[in-house]
Amino acid sequence: MSSVSQDKASSTNLSEQDRDTVDRLQLFARGVVEGVTGGRHRSPFRGSSVEFKEHREYVHGDELRTIDWKLYGKSDRLFIRQYEDETNLRATIVLDQSGSMKYGGKKADGLTKHEYAVRLAACMSMLLLSQQDAVGLSTVDTDVQQNLPPRSNMGHMNLLLRVLASSRPGGETSLGVALQRVASKVKRRGMLILISDCFDAIESLSKSLAYFRHQGHDVILFQVWDQDELEFPFRNRTEFRSLENASKHLLDPGALRKAYLKRVEEFREQLETETSKLRIDLVTCTTNEPCGEVMKRLVAKRQRGKAKKK
Repeated sequence: MSSVSQDKASSTNLSEQDRDTVDRLQLFARGVVEGVTGGRHRSPFRGSSVEFKEHREYVHGDELRTIDWKLYGKSDRLFIRQYEDETNLRATIVLDQSGSMKYGGKKADGLTKHEYAVRLAACMSMLLLSQQDAVGLSTVDTDVQQNLPPRSNMGHMNLLLRVLASSRPGGETSLGVALQRVASKVKRRGMLILISDCFDAIESLSKSLAYFRHQGHDVILFQVWDQDELEFPFRNRTEFRSLENASKHLLDPGALRKAYLKRVEEFREQLETETSKLRIDLVTCTTNEPCGEVMKRLVAKRQRGKAKKK
C-alpha cells in the first residue's frame, strides 16, 4: 500500500496515523463473492483451491486426479473431492453527498460530515486495494453522480482519490432511491460499503439495503454523525437552517432539546434493528474520531462475527 501516490492521498487530508493504521489491517468478505482473479475470499464457483469443501460421487468424464482414492479404499466407491475456490473481492463504495452531509460542528474543528466520509472512503479504498481487491465508487445525491467500476490495480487509486476530492454535497435526496440506481450498475455480488448519515426514511433505506443482501452482497454501513447532532449543545436562541432546502427557523433550543434527543435515539435504534435483521455491519462514527480507529473497529467487529460462527 505504500506505493499509493502520497500527493493524491494527502489531497483527502488523511493523517499519517490513519494511513499507518489502515496499512496494518486486513478485511475479509463474510459471505460468498464473485471476483475476478484468485484471492482470499470465498467464491461461489468450484475450483482447485486450497480449502476442501465436500465430496460428491464420481460421474463419467470427471478428471481421475480429483478422485479421493483413500475414501475409495474405505468404501469401494468413487468420490470426487470438491474445493472452495478463493477469489478477489469486488467492492463498491457508495458515498452520500446529500445536503445534510454539509454540517460541520465545533468539536470536529469545522470538518463536515461529507469531508469525513471522503476520508473514510479513501481509507477503505486503500485497505481493499492493498489486498489486491477491486474497488469501485458511486457518489450519490438525487441520482448517481459519479460511477467508477471496480478495478484492482494501484493506478486506480489515483482516479478514486480524484473523484473523492471533487465530490460536493448537494441538496435534498432520497438515499433509498439512489441506492436502487446503484444496484442497476453492480453486476456481480461482492461487497457494498455505504458511507452516509442515513438521514432518510428508514423503511426506504432498509428496502434498498435488503435488495443488496438478497442478491448475496456483503453490506457494510458507516453512519457518520457530527457530535452536535448527538448532544444538541445549543443553549441560546438559535436560527436553524436546512442544508437540503431553503427553510429556516428561529427556535429556543431548550424547549425542544429533550424531544430532539428522543427522536435521535429512536432513529438510531430503528436503524440498528433493521441492519441487524439484514445481517449488515453497522459502524457508527463521529467526525472527531480518527478514521483509522473507525476502520479498526470494523475489522474487529467482523473478526468477532467470524469467531462466533466457528
